[in-house]
Amino acid sequence: MARKQVIFAADSLDAAHKFRRVLDGLDVSVKPTSIALMGRTMTEYPDYDLLIVDAQDVGQAIVEVGKNRPEDARGLLLVVSPDDLAGFRLPAWAHSDFIVRDAGPEECEARVRLILWPGNEGSSDDLVTFDDMTLNLATYQVTVAGEPIDFTYLEYALLAFLVTHPDRTYSRDALLKRVWGFDYYGGTRTVDVHVRRVRAKLGPELSQHLETVRGVGYLWNA
Repeated sequence: MARKQVIFAADSLDAAHKFRRVLDGLDVSVKPTSIALMGRTMTEYPDYDLLIVDAQDVGQAIVEVGKNRPEDARGLLLVVSPDDLAGFRLPAWAHSDFIVRDAGPEECEARVRLILWPGNEGSSDDLVTFDDMTLNLATYQVTVAGEPIDFTYLEYALLAFLVTHPDRTYSRDALLKRVWGFDYYGGTRTVDVHVRRVRAKLGPELSQHLETVRGVGYLWNA
């Protein structure tokens, strides 16, 4: 069996060294490159299996990948700063995943394995189904009637938390702590904005299950 081909594009040597240690323990062939030369490298090595991108401007990097990607889907792993999670979304045109920049080597390896050697995506532990909606807890993806829905990370995280804790009301403060984290200092209006966005993307039928409990917060009515 041929070795998997990985292109690793990064802005910094520190990031390259971290992932190199992870990739050295796997049966892969690695082609390192810079973000500036990433597009050229993708063109020169079009048969790659996975592209790992660690860029300071992840949005621009996604645009560059989209311009140079092969027609058939290839794996994409994006390294994201915690500060960029609020507006971050995975591209729909790739078998993609992301990892937070300060993640440890074990999680990095797990994400790489998930893309290169899939097999856990259909695990009953990772899939949550409600009516015609399916949440994949391993890949942070949502489909409705088989069609992928474009959620930002925090929109997905909010929906996933409520769906996996059904029929229980959570205050806005509780959701901020559970979804945004204990060190988030934004106002509770942030929750309301994200709930509206999630409802709009789910459509009229599914959105009815994301209920507002007046004066308290929100719940997923299963």
